[in-house]
Amino acid sequence: MPIQHEADPAGAPAVTETSPVPVAKPPADTVPGASAADPAPDIAALLQKVEAEAAELREAWLRARADIDNVRKQAAADVAKAHKFALERFASELLPVKDALESALATKGASAETVTAGVELTLKQLVAALDKARIVEIDAAPGAKFDPHKHQAMAMIEADQPPNTIVQVFQKGYLLNDRVLRPAMVAVAKPRDGA
Repeated sequence: MPIQHEADPAGAPAVTETSPVPVAKPPADTVPGASAADPAPDIAALLQKVEAEAAELREAWLRARADIDNVRKQAAADVAKAHKFALERFASELLPVKDALESALATKGASAETVTAGVELTLKQLVAALDKARIVEIDAAPGAKFDPHKHQAMAMIEADQPPNTIVQVFQKGYLLNDRVLRPAMVAVAKPRDGA
């Protein structure tokens, strides 16, 4: 429409527009679910899409959780098997020792020297089996320093040794992979009065 000029009483013409001002609308492809005919997004379609994505994510989560549970169960079964058969190798090393002891007892009329030699060989077999299992003796030789983590003091004896050193061993102690299996039972030198 043409612009009309009206005269102002002061003599200046006034400008008035009779045509409407166009309002800018966003393009239809920038709003998801909106069409050129429908500027508002289709909420039902968006909701269905989001629900489908949520269902897919839930299924993926459930599969991952089931996989983790299966791995956990397999690991528990492996640990149970390891505990069950952990002693198998050690037991197989001890069987020859048992066989040697039984054959020594079955021999009648053997001389003391023969029995002693058989016991020494059996002891060597036992020591070899313990070494393979990493079972070692705790150092508790007389004169060694007393260690409360490895030794158990059964008595305190006055001796010509420095205080807190081992004087006598009542029973040997053993370590299994550097862990005390059984402490050595020992007598310890006590401090002298006035010293």
